[in-house]
Amino acid sequence: MQSKAATPDQYLKELLADRKEPMTQLRNTIVKNLPKGFKEQMAYGMIGYVVPHEIYPPGYHADPKLPLGMVNIGSQKNFIVMHHLGLYGSPELLKWFTTEYPKHAKTKLDMGKGCVRFKKPGDIPYKLIGELIKKVSVKKWIDTYEKAFNRSTKNKK
Repeated sequence: MQSKAATPDQYLKELLADRKEPMTQLRNTIVKNLPKGFKEQMAYGMIGYVVPHEIYPPGYHADPKLPLGMVNIGSQKNFIVMHHLGLYGSPELLKWFTTEYPKHAKTKLDMGKGCVRFKKPGDIPYKLIGELIKKVSVKKWIDTYEKAFNRSTKNKK
């Protein structure tokens, strides 16, 4: 479900009571550990963390009008989700995360290519999420992204 909320605060305000606290804690964990340069905004009907055009003018390859996304968090019907594109784009980061997850979580990892689903809000491993967020700087994300999509900022004007 995509929200029509205009701001992250509005998004959280509109959540059902049982999702407000875990989503707020997840947001706070991300913001506390977010490397300098990323910006919080609404993206794809979820709370997103992006590289703004001021830092990366080419934007997202599928729609250059959009900033380069990195992480989105949202409350879906049956779970809370965290889309972390660094997990999708970096085999090393994915290996680290999948190795560390069982050490921090009460439940088995429920994951797609870059999305992690938390079916029980009380099972979110906030400390691990904080460590994950710290691992990818804006520069590192842009380098990973460009390598994955064979893009070069030298060719962009």
